[in-house]
Amino acid sequence: MRGFDSRPGLMKRRVNDLELKRWKEYDDLFTDSLWMIDARDRSGAHTNTYHGNFVPQIPNQLMRRFTKKGGVVLDCFLGNGTTLIESKKLGRNGIGVELLPSVARGAQKNIEEGNGAGKTEIVVGDSAGAKARKGVEGALKGMKKKAVQLIILHPPYHDIIKFSGKKEDLSNATSVEKFTNRFGDVVENFSGLLEQGGSLAIVIGDKYEAGEWHPLAFYLLQETLRRDTSLKLKSVIIKNMAGNRAKLNQEKLWRYRALSGGFYIFKHEYILLFRKSLPAGRQADKKV
Repeated sequence: MRGFDSRPGLMKRRVNDLELKRWKEYDDLFTDSLWMIDARDRSGAHTNTYHGNFVPQIPNQLMRRFTKKGGVVLDCFLGNGTTLIESKKLGRNGIGVELLPSVARGAQKNIEEGNGAGKTEIVVGDSAGAKARKGVEGALKGMKKKAVQLIILHPPYHDIIKFSGKKEDLSNATSVEKFTNRFGDVVENFSGLLEQGGSLAIVIGDKYEAGEWHPLAFYLLQETLRRDTSLKLKSVIIKNMAGNRAKLNQEKLWRYRALSGGFYIFKHEYILLFRKSLPAGRQADKKV
């Protein structure tokens, strides 16, 4: 019988479609905690016109490792539609939440231009709010699903880029503490829709301001574990930041600034990977 191993944290249930007898053929799948991605995939419907995009290779890798075809992926900060373009291509169902209607319309256009059999739906609203939660539940029902296999959260890196004037926008949080707390509200709003054994991934970079490094990734890591104790940290992945638009063709200038200012240039961001386990005290009750 399929299920969880009786030892905490171990699973026997299949969470993907990989045929492990053919494991040598999956040489394009990352298994290390250092991801070196030279350039953003711009094939198909992907564009690089939206400031705040993340590379499509990230959701692609996560979906192939932690979802099955026909499963559901939820992106709580959809932006330009990157995750849903990939979910459609990979035959997964994708639900995206986007705060700004104009951005959601652009994402919808991009997704429609992509190929694939996966169903997609966009919910316009605040990811921390009840309306967005209800919209996602309605989308799940329409897909005849009860839960999601994977949640991806790629929030603003606090106020580095201002995306709108809306108070609900995390880029308008007046302090790092309020940003962190607001992000926790999003986790709490949707983690209950994640199936047992499902994964939650946070893609986030840090920020540097007034001579101080603010480790946003570490703050969000702790906040996520605090908000949902069924989520267990599985990996901290470091991804290189190649082709950063703010530093494009200005490498020498930034090197000079770093030397004169006594700081180090951001060359990485984090992918924090969590897995949803059984509630505490029930691991031993689950038979294999």
